Amino acid sequence: MAAKKMHTECINTVKPVRDTLDVISGKWKLPIIISIGVGNERFTDIQESIPGISPKILAKELKELEQNQLIKRTVVDDYPIKISYTHEPYANTLTPIIYAMKDWGIKHRRKIIANKQTVEKQIKS
Repeated sequence: MAAKKMHTECINTVKPVRDTLDVISGKWKLPIIISIGVGNERFTDIQESIPGISPKILAKELKELEQNQLIKRTVVDDYPIKISYTHEPYANTLTPIIYAMKDWGIKHRRKIIANKQTVEKQIKS
């Protein structure tokens, strides 16, 4: 019976985590969310703030983020047409996740660097 309970608890955790990853996973989605969050609204500004992202990938990822109601695309029908991207209020729910990932990443990098330096010292000894 305990094994079945653990299995159910695992599934109850894995499913929502998988749902989250389906929305924000990949190399570009979080950098795009962060870029828009710090004030980059124009396509070219977003692209320039994220080294290595191609226009094709940026357009695809922006569309997916819009479909998931994390960003809003606004078209100003003027000449020339102006398109801007802004956070939907719902995107703010990702802020604690982003900061937790940032903190973990900093700690992890320090750990890996410290471990590498320890190994190098042992090899030199």
